[in-house]
Amino acid sequence: MRRIIRKALTLLSVYYAYMLEYRAEMILWVLSGSLPIIFMGIWIQAAQSGRLKLTPVDFARYFLAVFIIRQFTAVWVIWDFQREVVEGKLSPRLIQPLDPVWHHFASHVADRFARLQFTLVLIILFFLLYPQAFWIPSWGNFLLFVLSVILAFILRFLIQYTFAMFAFWTERATALENLWTLFYLFLSGIIAPLEVFPEVVREVLLWTPFPYLIDLPANILIGLPVDLGRGFLALLAWIFIFLGVNRLLWRMGLKHYSGMGA
Repeated sequence: MRRIIRKALTLLSVYYAYMLEYRAEMILWVLSGSLPIIFMGIWIQAAQSGRLKLTPVDFARYFLAVFIIRQFTAVWVIWDFQREVVEGKLSPRLIQPLDPVWHHFASHVADRFARLQFTLVLIILFFLLYPQAFWIPSWGNFLLFVLSVILAFILRFLIQYTFAMFAFWTERATALENLWTLFYLFLSGIIAPLEVFPEVVREVLLWTPFPYLIDLPANILIGLPVDLGRGFLALLAWIFIFLGVNRLLWRMGLKHYSGMGA
């Protein structure tokens, strides 16, 4: 166990150092995740009519939470994996005593730590510009939020990594991710809280992975009522579903992989 932990820490430190080499690019990536702040202004104006269940302050806190969640659940593994397959760069990693997925996972985890300082600066700036939205979540909510974000990141990573497996059969596996992103933006809670959706639509969405990637962690952080049992069970269920599909496609893909471009 100690050897595994030591190897994991070494892998993380290597990728963390790599991430720090691109601080300027890191700032741009953090800023690119500020889309929820734009929608926040729209929904605050809509909430002032009094016809919505959430108040303007609720919307401000919700979209700040969405911004934070997106910083810690951003995933790009499909682009890296597709390039490795198409260019044949996956071949050297297949002879290493380590599944290639751990290289991608370590780079994503290291990125979370590298962008943390920039995210904190933007959070402080947000409260300076909108002080009425300032709040301190309870320790219970905060710990549940952290757990939900970790699980949401794992699920988001597995979903995209599963789509990446199609790179074994097509050079445009990213097209699947682009299609998925359309549904992800509209149905996960990035553009609008699920609370403003019709009841029938919400009930249907709860059977999909979308609400648990953004809406669930955001509601936990700001203290809105959520079904914690159903939410965490759904996260775990979808994680195991995509993990199973991913491993199946991985084994099938390796039989099809020819290493062209190496």
